[in-house]
Amino acid sequence: MNLPGFLRDHPWRWLWLLLLIPVVACASVVMYVTALIPAAPSIADIQRVKPQEPTVVLSEDGQQLALFRRKAQEWVKLSQVSPHVVDALLATEDRRFYEHHGLDLRRTIKAAWSTMHGDLQGGSTISQQLARNLFPDEIGRAPTIERKVKEAITAVRIEKLYPKERILEMYLNTVPFLYNAWGIEMAARTYFDKPASELDVLQSATLIGMLKGTRYYNPVLNPERAVQRRNLVLAQLVSAGKLASGDYERLKREPLGLDFERQDEDLGPAPHLAQQIKTWLVGWADKHGYNIYADGLVVHTTIDSRLQRIALDSLARQADKLQAISDKAWEHRPRNRKLPQEDKPRLEAAFVAEDPSNGHVKAWVGSRDFARDQFDHVQQARRQPGSTFKPFVYGAAFDMGISPTELVMDEAPEILLPDGKVWKPSDVHEATGLPTTLRDGLVYSKNAITAQLIERVGAGRVADLARAMGVRQSKLDVVPSLALGTSPVTLKEMVSSYCTIADQGSYIEPIVVLSVENRKHQVLEQFHPPVPEQALRVEAAQTLLDVMRGVIDRGTGAGIRSRFGLRGDLAGKTGTTQDNTDGWFILMHPQLVAGAWVGFNDQRITMGNSWGQGAHNALNIVGDFFQNTTKAKLVDAKAKFAAPHDTSEPDPDVLAQMMAMANGGLQPASDTQPAIVDAPAVGTIVISPPTSPDPRGYVVIPTPPPSPPAQGGIRILRAY
Repeated sequence: MNLPGFLRDHPWRWLWLLLLIPVVACASVVMYVTALIPAAPSIADIQRVKPQEPTVVLSEDGQQLALFRRKAQEWVKLSQVSPHVVDALLATEDRRFYEHHGLDLRRTIKAAWSTMHGDLQGGSTISQQLARNLFPDEIGRAPTIERKVKEAITAVRIEKLYPKERILEMYLNTVPFLYNAWGIEMAARTYFDKPASELDVLQSATLIGMLKGTRYYNPVLNPERAVQRRNLVLAQLVSAGKLASGDYERLKREPLGLDFERQDEDLGPAPHLAQQIKTWLVGWADKHGYNIYADGLVVHTTIDSRLQRIALDSLARQADKLQAISDKAWEHRPRNRKLPQEDKPRLEAAFVAEDPSNGHVKAWVGSRDFARDQFDHVQQARRQPGSTFKPFVYGAAFDMGISPTELVMDEAPEILLPDGKVWKPSDVHEATGLPTTLRDGLVYSKNAITAQLIERVGAGRVADLARAMGVRQSKLDVVPSLALGTSPVTLKEMVSSYCTIADQGSYIEPIVVLSVENRKHQVLEQFHPPVPEQALRVEAAQTLLDVMRGVIDRGTGAGIRSRFGLRGDLAGKTGTTQDNTDGWFILMHPQLVAGAWVGFNDQRITMGNSWGQGAHNALNIVGDFFQNTTKAKLVDAKAKFAAPHDTSEPDPDVLAQMMAMANGGLQPASDTQPAIVDAPAVGTIVISPPTSPDPRGYVVIPTPPPSPPAQGGIRILRAY
């Protein structure tokens, strides 16, 4: 053996070399550990770790509407956990837990020795495992020396900061159990449908046994392995003196006894609204440095939980009835090659209610079932509003000083458009050809009269008024057909606009969130609606509301009284679009404005003639809602609008003249009314109102006749 000269000549130096090697090794270890200390989570990092408290969304009356949490986790105190769980945990995972200070060197050496001999064992204490649970990114789970060192450093720091009971509590609340269940409380509910406080020794052993490998010992998919592992935990309890041998022999033969149910997210009573709030809150929290899943924020809303429950029930009840009608009709439908071959289509519906005095949204139902259709038909869906848009036309007219008693000939108009085409709006029922007041034009929802009115008022003026009153997100096409609701809008916009009518022409932007608090219930920010804007003159708004009372009393919305027995001061409007694609109804009460929409998501599918009108579908939802809110005394049935009741009648002379013209003759002018005299056979006669400055009482606008002249040589294309 050729040894270096200094060793061959001085053998005692061997001893120094043998002593130097472990010193150098220890120094290297110390240097390595010291270098990793800054990389491990600091005491400050550990102190910042708090129980993940979800954001809670509350109704105005203090009821929970939603919880925003990243995963299925509910933090419970150690006192709320069954003692069997703690016994099983300590007996299996860390029997010397109360003796060490984060590291169990004896167990670590034993585990290392077993691993060297092919029996892979973990030597981590509960504190070390907690370190991994709290800092999965910083520490990780890779089987490396660096990870074990960081884990050990963090475990020691945890032990310095917290008492043993607190460490156990933190561990049991952060450990994963599959199926998105985190912590012992959610595990108990998921696998045994009970709280953690009620777990017995068998159930506790099953859950603690999973910790060695949740997937491998999954009691749902691998019950035999789970039983073996559970029984091993029971044996450990016997060894630790926590279970009698006789009990063990009896218990190990028992089945798992699972009562498994995934802990799906609690959608709450207003899931569509909750999603809208969540989207907004994420931006707010980012801006203010909060985490909506962990910081325990409290969001107070304007929703009334009682009204929300009634809205849910009313929509479900009435939509189910309509679905039954639709299903029956679908079975006998003629085949349409344009439509996909599918099962009976699912009818959809939405509902929203708002307090007109302050803009507070009180109830919000975005679809029949959030689990099946998460698309929000209150705020996201844009559908043609049909005749519910007509009040904007009449509101613009009344704002110009036009009287609701003004007479218009109920004749189907033919309106020449800028592109040279002729628009010929028609009604469901044939036009009478008789003079009709503007009031009745809206009450009975006559397209012919509304189309004539928008040409007089101007589509631009109508669009501007609609925007001012609440249609502020949807694009409106400024064309004559706007009068009949051809531009898609949202239900929320329409109900907000009707609130403007109910509040004497004053628009208040709808509001849902009142305040956000921290976990200590300290207000972080309060929210108030902007200053009200006068969108429509008070007098015009009162006139419009009074006219819309007639819709409920004797017009298309009369079902509110006949079917649902509602009394009191009410106003509203029905709406139906082409081929019964959409059904609408909005009802105004002095304290609450509510609207509903009904239709199919696939707009190629339409509703039947017997039930497809808003007066026969959406009206039922709103009527059901108000019937039940009135019974519950959540609204005052005796409340009154400020708008006076107008009982004035049309001028009899003008009526006589128009009646004569309708019968084929023209009457001579009177001293006080505009004259209706002979006119060219080709042209448009515009009958001037009594206040018209035109001394002739009529204006003739030459246009090519779209069809042969009417009787008497006069064809009325437009009459005001």
